[in-house]
Amino acid sequence: MITAEQNEKLRGWFAGRLPDDLFETLLEVTVDREEITVIGRVPEPRTTAGASDAEKRAAVEGRVQEFRERTRDERVAVAREAEDRFRRKVSWGVECGSERFLFTHVAAPVMTRLRQSERQVLDTLVAAGVARSRSDALGWCVRLVQRHEDDWLSELRDSLEAVHRVRARGPDSDAPDATETTETTETTEKGAAEEGS
Repeated sequence: MITAEQNEKLRGWFAGRLPDDLFETLLEVTVDREEITVIGRVPEPRTTAGASDAEKRAAVEGRVQEFRERTRDERVAVAREAEDRFRRKVSWGVECGSERFLFTHVAAPVMTRLRQSERQVLDTLVAAGVARSRSDALGWCVRLVQRHEDDWLSELRDSLEAVHRVRARGPDSDAPDATETTETTETTEKGAAEEGS
């Protein structure tokens, strides 16, 4: 798991490395084991007064496409540096108005073993036409949990962060640890015993 501090450093690196005029605002940098996703805000296009929803939507799509093509070389250069530095693929996305668009991004395979009752859930989703395959059904289930259990998942991530901080202070960390204190104590006790004999 990526800690909050590592995530902040990563976001800071992107904030410093991205050209100032690439986004109006850098909205988020999200990371997991395989991928870094960088999302920024781009300006909304101007439309005529009284424009229909269809016209506004088409204007936003056109703006996003223009941004994607115009900034491709800059984004590829940053992505190459980040991939060398962080050993993860970089994906891009933008927000324009109230809409979010993701460009190419990683769809990582995840292997799992499921019992029959769990497989039946996936098969039901496939049979009902909710999903095309068991794999698609499993992704659907994950998105459903993500949507409905966001507060619980956030609390779980915070707990994992606390565990990571405690582990970092453990005996294998770089900080002075209990073994150094024990060795010093043993040396002192040994010297005192030799003097006393």
